[in-house]
Amino acid sequence: MTTIQRVTGMQDVLPEDRRYWDWIIATATDLSTRYGFQRIDLPIIEYTDLFSRGMGTASDVFVQKEMYTIEEPDGSSITLRPEFTAGVMRAYLQDGMASWPSPQKLFLIGPIFRRERPQAGRYRQHSQFNAEILGEMDPAADLEVMLLAMNLYRGLGYSNLTFQLNSTGCPVCKPGYIAELKSYLATHLDRLEDIDKERLAKNPLRVLDSKEQGMDELLAGAPHIVDYLCDDCQAHFDDLRAMLDALGQSYTVNFRLVRGIDYYTKTVFEVWAEGIGAQAALCGGGRYDGLSEAIGGPPTPGVGFGSGIERIVLGLQEMGIEPPEDEQATILIAHFGGATKETAVQLTYRLREANIAARLAFARGKRSMKSQMREANRNGAKFVLVIGESEVADDTVTVRPLEGGEQVTIPSAEIVEWLQG
Repeated sequence: MTTIQRVTGMQDVLPEDRRYWDWIIATATDLSTRYGFQRIDLPIIEYTDLFSRGMGTASDVFVQKEMYTIEEPDGSSITLRPEFTAGVMRAYLQDGMASWPSPQKLFLIGPIFRRERPQAGRYRQHSQFNAEILGEMDPAADLEVMLLAMNLYRGLGYSNLTFQLNSTGCPVCKPGYIAELKSYLATHLDRLEDIDKERLAKNPLRVLDSKEQGMDELLAGAPHIVDYLCDDCQAHFDDLRAMLDALGQSYTVNFRLVRGIDYYTKTVFEVWAEGIGAQAALCGGGRYDGLSEAIGGPPTPGVGFGSGIERIVLGLQEMGIEPPEDEQATILIAHFGGATKETAVQLTYRLREANIAARLAFARGKRSMKSQMREANRNGAKFVLVIGESEVADDTVTVRPLEGGEQVTIPSAEIVEWLQG
């Protein structure tokens, strides 16, 4: 019988990698709180209509059939969430947040699911950190989520960071630009691969993001959307750029930058880094002022971004950046069985109650000290507390440092204070 393997495109996060995850999540949480964001959590399953109406059936998620959808016995259709933002807007409307003081600044951390081709740092189940501002039109809200994204990566040790920036217009000016883009591409259909022909028919803006061979040269002559913006979109874009300039934030206006989901309007951005391989884009987001109406709500502006945690981990490992060491000393309690084991068990739980990280050496009978010392080294212990027959008799603990220093014997009643000192 063959051993069952994990599902293709999924991953196991083992303790060595979990160190990175915990650090990233703690950094994102601390930064978000300092920016005035509050955490919410949403179901991982929503009605499929939320995504078909919110993201648009012309989005890449639908065009490339990436969703995990289940038909229920009652005829309803539910889907494992392929992204966060539509669910955030659904909760905002359903849970009455629209009546709370505006804006609502929210962040989320959790898994999303897409049936896509697995690749480095991208899995069919992958986790994201998302930050969203709902109920605010001010371009300063765009700036805030952009800087939250940028400073997350800076705080983790990334360098050589810059923004890629564009405006995708709004329902007033976007249709005119799309017509010009389609007209241009229609004269070069013979140079488009099938996937780009499908995008041209369903979501022409996505052709600008094509990675197919020869498209860089072809798109160099395509019209730029910033030349077709209405007055409102132009003013919004100019205001955002002025604030970035005033803060000395590096950015490049990239006319090919679009997002793969239909709900984006006006600002779209990505954070790029040099020196992390072919994937320069670390994360991205933008404004989605039409999303609420698409799912049946009143007009509600919003802006946010999403960042894949697996991609962050991969980048940190490629750059050789390690998570900070745990400042608390890890301790192994060693013993020789019998009465020494009983005393070691009592000491272990006394240390834990005092918030000291302690690991008990397991043994059904006697176990060599050499074996227990190897265990201490494998687990990065800073001290081994030895409980032998003489320690039991004298009510003491022998402390062996593993990082230099002399072995000492401490009265058992004083060991907690000694370790905390």
